[in-house]
Amino acid sequence: MLNMDFSRRVAIDTHAMDWIASPAAGVWRKPLAREEAESGHATSIVKYDAGASFRAHNHPLGEEILVLSGTFSDETGDFHAGTYFRNPKGFIHAPFSEEGCIILVKLHQMDPADTTRLALETNASDWTALDNGGKVLPLHEFGQEKVVMVELPQGTDGPLRHHPGGQEIFVLRGRFHDEFGEYTAGTWLRMPPGSSHYPVMDEDTLLWVKSGHLPDSGKA
Repeated sequence: MLNMDFSRRVAIDTHAMDWIASPAAGVWRKPLAREEAESGHATSIVKYDAGASFRAHNHPLGEEILVLSGTFSDETGDFHAGTYFRNPKGFIHAPFSEEGCIILVKLHQMDPADTTRLALETNASDWTALDNGGKVLPLHEFGQEKVVMVELPQGTDGPLRHHPGGQEIFVLRGRFHDEFGEYTAGTWLRMPPGSSHYPVMDEDTLLWVKSGHLPDSGKA
């Protein structure tokens, strides 16, 4: 198991990690949290070399993906950089990438009652302006779970943010810090339920943020 204690704070610079080969040729991983080697809860950065593919497979508790670069494809279409999509429980596909791509992937983490299939091109979506000069794009919401992308200008700070159901952040662009450290593009953070922090944007920063979804405790 890797980072499966949800009561602990995790911050990982994914750019500093080495790629690890997956069972499919030309598909590489940077594991961030993992329950079992090839099953169960998993959060990873995944890279497809040009022309790489994965055999058809099922997702017993869903799949959530954000395309970071390149074009990720399956039988349902092509998903370009900036596309966020969710494949619910039982979805079967055989993904591939003709040009190569890098994606953020979360597996086996959806509520079984959440059956929404979603494919949203964030670069072509209407964002909502914020009072602080930033903007936000809601991606998905179900129960206590909420997923958004938010762009915040340099100098934006606080207020102190509490996370009763925990929070995950992936830094897509820019840099920010809080009382625990500094986070540049490519950093993945997971903050446990009941935690808080005071973020300050050191540059214009784009974040993917998921909150309210973590259990109160996890496996060590």
